[in-house]
Formats: sequence, structure tokens, C-alpha cells
Amino acid sequence: MSDWFVGTLRNYPELAIFLSLAIGFSIGSRKIAGFSLGNVTATLLAAVVIGQLGITISPNVKAAFFILFIFAIGYGVGPQFMSGLTKEGPKQIAFSLVVLALCLIVPLLCARIAGLDLGYAAGLYAGSQTISASIGVASDQISRLDFTPEQIKTYNDQIPIGYAVTYIFGTIGSAIILAQLGPKLIGVDLAEACRDYEAQMGGGGSPDAGLTSAYRQIELRAYRIGNDRGIVGQPVKQLWPGLRVFVERLRRGAEIIDADAGTVLQPGDIVAISGRREHIVEAIGPMLEEVQDRELLDVPAEVIDVFVTNRKVGGLTLRELSESEWARGVYLRKITRNMVEIPVLPGTHVLRGDILTLVGGRRHMELAIQHLGYADRPVEATDVAFLGAGIVLGGFVGALSYKVGGIPISLSTTGGALLAGLFLGWLRTIRPVFGRIPGPALWLMNTLGLNVFIAVVGITAGPGFVAGVKSVGLSLFLWGAIATSVPMILAVYIGRYVFKFHPAILFGACAGARTTTAALGMIQEAAKSKIPALGYGMPYAVGNTVLTIYGMVVVLLYK
Repeated sequence: MSDWFVGTLRNYPELAIFLSLAIGFSIGSRKIAGFSLGNVTATLLAAVVIGQLGITISPNVKAAFFILFIFAIGYGVGPQFMSGLTKEGPKQIAFSLVVLALCLIVPLLCARIAGLDLGYAAGLYAGSQTISASIGVASDQISRLDFTPEQIKTYNDQIPIGYAVTYIFGTIGSAIILAQLGPKLIGVDLAEACRDYEAQMGGGGSPDAGLTSAYRQIELRAYRIGNDRGIVGQPVKQLWPGLRVFVERLRRGAEIIDADAGTVLQPGDIVAISGRREHIVEAIGPMLEEVQDRELLDVPAEVIDVFVTNRKVGGLTLRELSESEWARGVYLRKITRNMVEIPVLPGTHVLRGDILTLVGGRRHMELAIQHLGYADRPVEATDVAFLGAGIVLGGFVGALSYKVGGIPISLSTTGGALLAGLFLGWLRTIRPVFGRIPGPALWLMNTLGLNVFIAVVGITAGPGFVAGVKSVGLSLFLWGAIATSVPMILAVYIGRYVFKFHPAILFGACAGARTTTAALGMIQEAAKSKIPALGYGMPYAVGNTVLTIYGMVVVLLYK
């Protein structure tokens, strides 16, 4: 039975890949003491074990899936990377570049001092900085240098060993440093800092808090208008200043009339009013008689994700947007940026490329969509022609090569695909009628592309993996811990005392620059708030791109 099983995997190596995925994703998400290996590391380790069976897989398989993954990365962060600037944007970019320089220099110094081979150095960089994408870029660059085929294979087999040994602390260590140690280093109470920042942004108990929370728990109720002079004869936009409550429509006699901001109410009208539950109950309820009118309340409404593309909207706060005429009757449920949900506060800046989940009456929603961007309605189709053409064009650009000091340098096909993804992801914010890649499809491209690549790397490196770990394991782990810790500790001090970031967003910015979503989750848990995510988006967009390209830079500098 075992001979048949092994023989089948050798004859059909595609089954070995999917077996690695099945095992990796089964154990990768399981938490022990609050931490997990993660799907990528678990898949790599499963593939290494399977690779002990001596399975041969064409390198073209990993190349195809990696280029798919790298394009998806670029497409996902493109809107923020190319044009997503808030008032804090330039400062966050500058901070990210400083931190990223440390994330390159410190691992290189550690590798030099430890006397590691090139492959281990590239793996130490990738694992300590938790940037799996750099594995493919580094491997591709090694293959382009003037090494013998035996040297190329040796170095490429060393990369996953270095990655696997250093990645676990890279993830866990980053989370502990940023969520637990970091606040102590600068002497702040993170939870209190987030409450303070939320108050500054118009949240908490400020008078403007209604703006924030009016975007949730929305009610639509019917009331009869009496002879109150404060209500009768006044345009509805003047009736309840400071509250986001709206007269949607009214019944006057037998006729139902859609209302707008200038509608004037008359005695005997029955009005349908929308707004946050407590505003309706506390402000409207005591003034008016509530009635049941099912026909009046049967207002066509919908929940839509809106992809922000309008340049005039990018950079404005929610408070500023709520004052627009087209925002009447529209409520915000959540904001998603780079696949991370950020807090909804009056002072939150909206960026091009953000996805706003809106709820409201259909006529209000259509007007809001016209001013915000593009309705990202659920669809199943992906623009595969756009996807294929983007990868090909980027790949051709990346394949161009020139020599510096006799060393061939190029972006590589993967680097070209990354830049193509960045450009086309940004371009879709301007022309959203093409290039449609639904969120679930983009997630699959990211996840499947990376993990199939990692599985092939692990299976191929499997036979020499155990021996490599035995020879450099403990030493490599310790150097990896240093390479992880030093940049993150310095980043906390630099962000606080040089760039003057508020502590509430500082740690999110550090996590973003290092592209460690796991650390962001732990930071938010320690802060008891989503506020740190406000600092995550822009640094993440920069870090995801630069850290990936650094995979090539590590090879060129360490050679």
C-alpha cells in the first residue's frame, strides 16, 4: 500500500502539491498559546516532509503560480501605492522607507557576521521579515547570476531552509514587540492612547459622535406630523441640526411623495424618517406620534460595496463627506483598505481604492455612487483577458536586462508583473469599467499562487532540508531573531520621536511597513480598538512592494 502511495505521488507530482496544501491549511490555522504557524509556513513544512519521497516537479509550475501571486499583490495595493495619499501620507511613506531600509540592512549584516551562504542569507531575510514573496524574486535573481547549475540549485535549496527556520519568530516576535514590548518602550498605555485618538477623530463621547455611529444600526419609522410650528413650514434639512436623520418620503392624503432636503412638511403628513436607532427614539419619538404605515415604509433599499475612484473624494474625512448633498440618506457600515477593516470615525480619511460598504434607499445610493466611484456589486466573473495581458506585458518589461559591473540586472518577469499589477490596480480606480477581479478571486490568486509556489519549493528542497537545518538551525534561528527584533524596536522609537506619530497609529504603521497582518491583529487586541489599523494601509502598500523587490537586492548585495 505504501509503495503504491509513494509511486503515485512520484508519477503524478501534481497530487503531491495539493497534498501539501491540504496538510498545510489543515494545521496552519490551529493556534497554540495564541499563535499559529500560518498557512504558508505549514504548507512549506508539509511539502518538505513529502519531498523526502524524492518527487520531481517542473520549475515552470512554481514560476507560473508565483507570477500569478505577484501580479495579484500589485493589483491589490496599487490604488494606495500610486495615489492613496492622506494628509499623513507623505510622512507615512517616508517612515516606511526608513523602516524598510533597516529591514534590509540588519538581515544583511546578520548574515555577513554569521558567515552564511547566499541562499541562507536570502532565506534569513525572507523569514525574519515575513515576506514570502521575496523567495521567488531572490531565487529568480540567483538563477540569472554567473553560477554553475550546481551552485544555483544549492543556493535555491538553502532559501526555504533559511525561511522556515526564521519565519516563526519573524511572525511571533514582531507581534510581541509591537503589541506588548513597544508600548512599554515609549511609556504609553496603548488602550488609553487609542481612546484619546478616537476622541480627536470625533469618536467617543464628542458631540460629533452621532456622525460616526449613524452609519450603523439604522432605523426607518413612520410619524404623523401635528401642528408643531418648529416642524411645520420648515425645510426638512433644518429640522434636526447635528443629527443624521432624514425624511425619506411622506404620505400626503392618498399620495406618497419622495422627499428631498427642501421638502416642507404640513399638518397631517405621515413621514418616513431614517437614522440611527437612538436618534430616532430619543430625538424624534418624543416630538411626534409614531404610526404604522407599511406601504410608506416599504422603501427600496440596498447594501452595496462602493469602490472609491473619484479624485475629489480621496483624502476627505467622513465628516466632510457627510456634509455633501449627495450623502443624504446614505449610511456607512464599514471601510475596507488593503483587505483590512479600518475604524469608521468622523475624522477618518477616505482614500481612492477604499471599499465603502454603504446602506440606504436605492435613489440615494445611486446618487452617492456617482460621486464616490464604482458600485462593486457581487459578480462571479473575472476579467481574465485583462489578467493575462497584464502579466504578459509586465513580464516582457521585467525580462529586459542590462549589466552593471558585469552583473546582469533586471526586474525579472516577476518584478515586471508586480509593477504591472501596481499600475493596472491604480488605473482601475480611474477607469473601473475594465479589469474586474472580484475580491474572492483576488484572494484565491494571492493564496493559491503563493502556496503552490511554496509547496513546489518545499518538495524540491525536501531531500536536503533536514541536513541543512542540522548544520545551521540554531545559529540561523538566533540571527533571524536579531534580524526581526532590531528593525522593529528601532521603528518604534523612530516613529514616535522622529516622525512624531500618535501612539495609537504608530504600531499599526510599524506592522504595515513590515506587512505583518498577524501583528496588527495582536496590536488591535491589546489596544481593544481598531484605531491602529488607520496607520496600517499606506505603509503596507509601500512595504509589500519594496520588501518583495528587496529579495533581488539581497542577492545582488550579498553576492
